[in-house]
Parts: sequence; structure tokens; C-alpha cells
Amino acid sequence: MSIQDWTFLIACFGLGLLAEISFFHGEIGISYPIFIIGFYLVFFIRFRLSFQHRRIGVLLMAVIWVLSGSYAIYDNELFYLLNIVVIPLLVFFHIVLITSPKTMKWASIPFVFSLKTKFLSGFQYLVSFGRYLFKCVFRNTNEETRQLIKRILVGLMIGFPLLFIITGLLMSADKIFEDIVLQLPNFLLRFDAWESVFRAGLVVLLTLLFFGVFQVLKPHSKEEHSLAVGDKKFRVDSITALTILVMLNAVYLLFAFIQFNYFFGQGLQDGFTYASYARRGFFELLFVTCINWVILIACLKLVHNSGKTMKVILKAMYSIIILVSGVMLASAYQRLSMYEAAYGFTMDRILAHAFMIFLMIIFAYTFIRVWLEKLTLLHFYFISSLLFYTVLNAIDIEQIIVNNNIERYKDTGKIDIHYLNTLSYTGVEGLMELYVLDPEYPELQTILMDRKQQFEHNKESSWQSFNFTKQHVTEKLNEMNFINE
Repeated sequence: MSIQDWTFLIACFGLGLLAEISFFHGEIGISYPIFIIGFYLVFFIRFRLSFQHRRIGVLLMAVIWVLSGSYAIYDNELFYLLNIVVIPLLVFFHIVLITSPKTMKWASIPFVFSLKTKFLSGFQYLVSFGRYLFKCVFRNTNEETRQLIKRILVGLMIGFPLLFIITGLLMSADKIFEDIVLQLPNFLLRFDAWESVFRAGLVVLLTLLFFGVFQVLKPHSKEEHSLAVGDKKFRVDSITALTILVMLNAVYLLFAFIQFNYFFGQGLQDGFTYASYARRGFFELLFVTCINWVILIACLKLVHNSGKTMKVILKAMYSIIILVSGVMLASAYQRLSMYEAAYGFTMDRILAHAFMIFLMIIFAYTFIRVWLEKLTLLHFYFISSLLFYTVLNAIDIEQIIVNNNIERYKDTGKIDIHYLNTLSYTGVEGLMELYVLDPEYPELQTILMDRKQQFEHNKESSWQSFNFTKQHVTEKLNEMNFINE
């Protein structure tokens, strides 16, 4: 290894230390965007070159900043958990993309293989680096001693997982043995040094992870150029595809014709509740999504058109599938709106509405693509999905839920305060707004006082967990004056 590589290893150690401080000291908040700043600072210092795929790269960079920034601004539990997985995947996708050859098509199967290759190459590099370090540490010992130490280390790496599994089996087989083993963690945790050892080990692992990934991001490699070259596509005969489409469209048109009044009727059919009415609509939506969408993509990509007449007939079949799918989506959207008017707004229902709108956009673009063949599907699907997910993070869905439920309460006098209490700090703010409107609402004051005590008891003191919404709601709740308090 060169001096430059050792210097970069030190930089990765600093990044690993920042990751440990940011993510393993309480709830994640403002520490996430701070880590992203440090990560990309190290990345751009390491790769001082002209990056490729700049337009999609800038979009991905903006998305990563918005998603990481949401940890400091909002307090949505669902996206808090999702983004723990989504952001690292997007970051890896981004850094591999902008260091890939310009000829590499990112919306393609070869690029997926390139991602997998980079990921596995990182681990292979770490194995080679481990061997290099081993030789450096034990270079003054003889070959026999080095082999002995190497075998011991390999034995420890294999033995610890086996020990964990076997110990678990023995614990389930003998109660006394289980009690003895369970007392060991209490004994070990008495030593404060164990936490320091664990955190130090975590920093080392993160350092090696960052170092391994960065070291294999060598752009314009021969392997990537070979992946950038497209291979022959599998084709489906047009007659076969037309047969399938005619059969499906016949069923869809019959279904839409018979069920038209059911789709767009102003009330419920006899024997249906709002719940069953909405659930049936949502399962129809899933059916449309899983079947029609896949069929459309497969046909547009794989079907071989033998002539102009056949091409027009196939386009007509595609258009019918899209239009019938639009009818089903509109029906499902209407029924869910009726369900919300009757039972209130929740996270699942708002997300379902948003997903239906997204599907309508997808099907509309696909309809245009059917008649304008020069347009690309995968680019639009990927970018629109990315923007859709980012917008969901940026618009504060919980605030929309609270506002709609408050408006519904003003119109009907009905509201589910227990559901609002299950939301994050935004839900608590909604309960405070309701308390201003109606201080005598049953159980409302008790819930707010309980949440106030809970916030005081679980108060976060670490800077990593700072969140603007938490800070605002906590201060607002502390300033509230309750009746008979």
C-alpha cells in the first residue's frame, strides 16, 4: 500500500468514528445530515475527478440530502425506519453511478450487476487487506508461527457463531444452564470498559467498510466497460402476446361493464359496509398493479412486432389495459375517500391515496409510451419513484393527517384521539389544537398530561437526537395550562 492509501485509511477511520457518534448514541436526529456532510467530504477528496452521469447524480444527491434532513425536521416513525435502509442504498447507488463509465446505462440490468460486483469487491479487498496487515504485524515471526496464529484466528471466526448457536440450544434444553448463562451478561456489564471495547470495535468495522467500498470505486475499469455493452434481448412472438392480451382484455372489459355502476355509484351496494367496500377496491388496485403493470412492461420490452398492422393492434390492446386500469384506480380512490369521510384519516389511508395518484401518473406515462416508442420506461419509473418517495418524506404526512382529522371534527364532531396519540410529536400537537377547540373532550386532558410526563421522563439530552418538531412541540406542551391542574 502507498502512503496515499494509508492516509485515506486514516480519513476512513475518522468517518467511522463520525458514524459511530452519529448513529449509536440515542435516537437519530440532526446527526444524520452531519454524517452525510462528512461522508461526501471524504468521498470527493478521495475522487478528485470529473464525475459521470451528472444529471441523475445531482438528482440523487438532492434526494439524499432531503431524506437525511428529514431526521432533523420531522418525526415520522415510518419513514424514520424506512430511511435507515433507503438512504444507505441510495448513497451506494450514487457513488457507484458517478464513478462508472459514461457508456454505462444506469437504468439497465448490467448496472445492477455492477452494483453487486462493487459490493462483493469491497469485501474481497478487505480480505486481501487483512492478509496484508497480518503479514506486516507478524513479519518478524517464522512461517510456522504465522500459520499457527492464522489457524487460531480462523478458528475463532468460525467458532464464535457455532458457540452462539450451540449455547442457545443447550439453554433451551436445560433451565439451570439457561439461568447461569443469562447471569453472565449482568456480570460482564458491571465493567464499564466493555462498552468502550464494543464501540471501538464498531468504529474499526465501519472504518474497514468505508475503506473497502471506496478503494474498489475505480472508474472506467475494463470490467465495467464489458458490462456497459448490451447483450441480445429475449423476444416474445407478437401472435403469442396478442392471444394473451385479447383474453385478458375480454375479461377486463366485461368486468368493467358489469361493475360500472358499482364503481361509480353514489352509495354502497346492499350487504356492504364502508370497510368491505374500501378493502375490495384496494385489492382490485393490487391486482391491477401486480398483473397489468407487469404485463405492459413485459410486452413493451419483449414483444417482437412483425408488421405495421400487428403493431397497431398490439398498441390498441395495451391502451385498453391501461384505460381499464385507470377505471379501477379511480374507483378505488373514490371508495377510499368515502371510507375516510366515515372513519377518519390515518397513515395507511393517506399513503394508499398517494400510491394511487402515483400509479395514475405511471399508467398515464405508459399510455404515452405505447404510442411514442422513443420514450424510455425505466428512466421515468426510477426517477418518478425516487421523487415520489422523497416528496412523501418532505411534505410531513402526519401533519396532513392531523389537519384533515381536525377539519373533520369541526364538520362532524367526530375524531379518534387515541389514534392521534399513536402518532409522533405532530400528533401530540394536533391533540393540543383539539384541546384549544374543546377542553372538555373526554379523556383528552388526561392523554395530554400523560404525554407531558412521558416527554419529561424520556427527555433526550444528546445533540445527535435534536429534532426541530420535537423541540417545538415539547416547549408548546410545557407552556399549556390545563383545567384543574
